[in-house]
Amino acid sequence: MKRIVIVDFNNFWSPSGGGVRRYHLQRMKFYQTREDALLVFAMPDSKTYTEKISDSLIIEHIKTFRFPGHWEYRFIWKQSSIVPVLQKYTPDVIEVGSPYILPAAIAKAAKKLKKKPLLTGFWHADFPVTYVRRYFEKWGVHSFAKVMEKLAFAYARSSFKGYENIQVSSHEVLNRLGENGFEKNRLEWMPLGCDIEMFKPERRDESLTKSLKDGEPNRPTIFFPHRFCDEKGLRLLLAAYPLISQALKMEPAILFAGTGPDLPRVEEAEKKFPHIRYVGFVKSTEAMAHYYASCEIGFALSGWETFGLSILESMASGNCLVAASTGAAGEHIRESGAGVILQEHTPEALSKAALELISNDFLEMRQKARAYAEKFSWDACFDRQLEMYKRVIST
Repeated sequence: MKRIVIVDFNNFWSPSGGGVRRYHLQRMKFYQTREDALLVFAMPDSKTYTEKISDSLIIEHIKTFRFPGHWEYRFIWKQSSIVPVLQKYTPDVIEVGSPYILPAAIAKAAKKLKKKPLLTGFWHADFPVTYVRRYFEKWGVHSFAKVMEKLAFAYARSSFKGYENIQVSSHEVLNRLGENGFEKNRLEWMPLGCDIEMFKPERRDESLTKSLKDGEPNRPTIFFPHRFCDEKGLRLLLAAYPLISQALKMEPAILFAGTGPDLPRVEEAEKKFPHIRYVGFVKSTEAMAHYYASCEIGFALSGWETFGLSILESMASGNCLVAASTGAAGEHIRESGAGVILQEHTPEALSKAALELISNDFLEMRQKARAYAEKFSWDACFDRQLEMYKRVIST
């Protein structure tokens, strides 16, 4: 059987990114030893070169423009960057993971190929809600925010025009796309995965837990490995922390890992509060697994997650969570019963939700979290995705 050739483009890739980076790393791991497929990842980078990992996995590094500031995102958009990659590999499938400009640029480049490839998109970010509506709502112009959201959905529909389907990993987001003009028969539910062998309660580091407890066995331990920005709820958590401490009559231990534009806020909090620690940006998956399992509680405060990989990793490690009421965060907690839903996006509401969680039966919730996460695996995700590719190509 002829092997299937897949070329993957995504301007949401970042060396220090969270969920999108994890998706691509796991995807490359899945394809690295396969005989029935070749995966080529077109990676935005500072220079252009080819990196052959194996006979079934190649990374084409493409020199691209980098956004200024704290962001590490680079932007593929020129035909001179895209066309050579497509002509080199003549793919059966092209997957596009970012919605800005790139889908149309890929579609244009694909027309230059003799063999028509399958074009598929992956809705990694619900940007009309997350980046458009929320931005204008912050300024109090709610009616205008809704108008801009609708325009953003119209732009997305136009961007992915001619694509066979759009893959979506959250039922809530999939339904929202359907409500905003995307043809429902073009929406493909594609739940992502979790490395349940890596992320598990047995990874607990007793010495780390003991250090975090600092002589108080009832001290709650929290791990926050999300991007340091307002979207992920960092500012909300820091604002709620004194309220939680006051109500508990002790400071919870919070372990922060990551980076982002709000890093100075974390560094300031670490200096101010003795039970807040910052361990830097953690590249090692093994280290992340130890940190998760050595804590009891996670916070999933972004209401705009399209799947929430870090949420599943936290749950697989046996953490119960305080979660936003919308998006994948709320979806996971409602389906698992492994946490408390945040009713309002205020420090007072977060303090109340955290106290409700802490007063509950930790053991039962943590068992529910692990049991729920075990339903997901990366192999199941990518097997499902590969079968979808083959099914669509054959029709």
